[in-house]
Amino acid sequence: MGKVLVTGATGYVGGRLVPELLDAGHEVTCVARRPERLRDLPWAGRITALAGDVNDAESMRRALDGAEIAYYLVHSMAAGASFAERDRRAAETFARAAHEAGVRRIVYLGGLTHASGELSAHMRSRAEVGEIFLAAPVPAVVLRAAVIIGSGSASFEMLRYLTERLPVMTTPRWVSTPTQPIAIRDMLRYLVAWAEVPGEVDRAFDVGGPDVLSYGDMMRRYADVAGLPHRMIIPVPFLSPGLSSHWVGLVTPVPASIARPLVESLRHEAVCREHDIAGYVPDPACGLIGFDEAVRLALRRVKDADVATRWSSASTPGAPSDPLPSDPDWAGGSLYADEREAEIAASPAEVWQVIEGIGGANGWYSLPVAWRLRGLADRLLGGVGLRRGRRDPRRLRVGDALDFWRVEEIEPGRLLRLRAEMRLPGLAWLELSAEPGSRPGHAHYRQRALFHPRGLLGHLYWWGISPFHHLIFGRMPRNIARAARSGAADLA
Repeated sequence: MGKVLVTGATGYVGGRLVPELLDAGHEVTCVARRPERLRDLPWAGRITALAGDVNDAESMRRALDGAEIAYYLVHSMAAGASFAERDRRAAETFARAAHEAGVRRIVYLGGLTHASGELSAHMRSRAEVGEIFLAAPVPAVVLRAAVIIGSGSASFEMLRYLTERLPVMTTPRWVSTPTQPIAIRDMLRYLVAWAEVPGEVDRAFDVGGPDVLSYGDMMRRYADVAGLPHRMIIPVPFLSPGLSSHWVGLVTPVPASIARPLVESLRHEAVCREHDIAGYVPDPACGLIGFDEAVRLALRRVKDADVATRWSSASTPGAPSDPLPSDPDWAGGSLYADEREAEIAASPAEVWQVIEGIGGANGWYSLPVAWRLRGLADRLLGGVGLRRGRRDPRRLRVGDALDFWRVEEIEPGRLLRLRAEMRLPGLAWLELSAEPGSRPGHAHYRQRALFHPRGLLGHLYWWGISPFHHLIFGRMPRNIARAARSGAADLA
């Protein structure tokens, strides 16, 4: 296996490609304008990180020195007339530097379109970058893809938020345009393979999954996979790409500056006209991943799957997922949080004793009447309510029922994470932890209530109960502190 250079490693595809290349045995160098952004990624200790800019010829020559394969995964999403010129100069600079460094192959990920009419500025620029690489002395493989299905992909996030937040949508005509989405797992398989395919291949390939769908079809099928009610889509003719991008920016957290080029690209049919890549990178025995399965993987609905998506572990393995450090804050779906912290004049062991004894006869250390009412409401809705109590009055283990929670993770002396089993329009967790405080004999207590909404009802539920969070969650740190200090006094 040889040395590989990856540009765009702080982006969605690049950030997921690097560990795949490492696992395949390649020596990977990543170049970024701000390499410190790579520092906190899980694979940072396994790569060489260099500072460089694709517009700077000298930094690219240094980065490409000794590389056999160079991945070019950068593209401007900026507005204005100058971005296409910057992309053009950057591609030409990179191609010259790769030639001077003796690189064997450039691999570029571009956009899929065969439109004969006028393309959007961004799609035209991406096509032009591919042409620059194909005309350069270094053999190039240009992969042309449409929508990439994976949590964290900007196209997928737009699909996710629109579908989850709008049960009835008035949509522009582009939702009817055929497109051929591809799962991130298949996209990465193609990209990794081109570090190993022998010979001088110098051409473009269309890549896509097995399904050809309109964006409207994708929204309906996303709703089915996510367990949402059927979505009603009403196309209207007067929403221009500019108005559509502002509409997307209003309804979703995807910035309008990113939504606009995505929307403009959706105006044109994006369907593969050939599948020649299979002659070099054969399809897997089980076939390419279909749209529904790709969505399940993106939503982590396939147990024990090694899913290359944006979601990564939070405080401990298996926790509700936080973004990768290099991902934008708006990626990955909504995860609401109510967080509380307190410095407690008791030891971590004394605080942990209270945490592990929570629930059942000991209650939840805030407004008992509110918890009883929530339990009653849950039973009226067909849930378990508070009647289950706890298995043991003092000790917990993973899998224990605890009122209307289930113990999902426990690190004795430090962390308890509970998953809600009450009737909810989404998924909910409660984390309680105790660690050494800033002074001897003190503990730092941290509490997180997390909620991943399902559909518009889930968002309305969170915002509807938010005014009561202070009364319920806000009192818990104070009362747990009082119980811990009382326990310490009793022990004394």
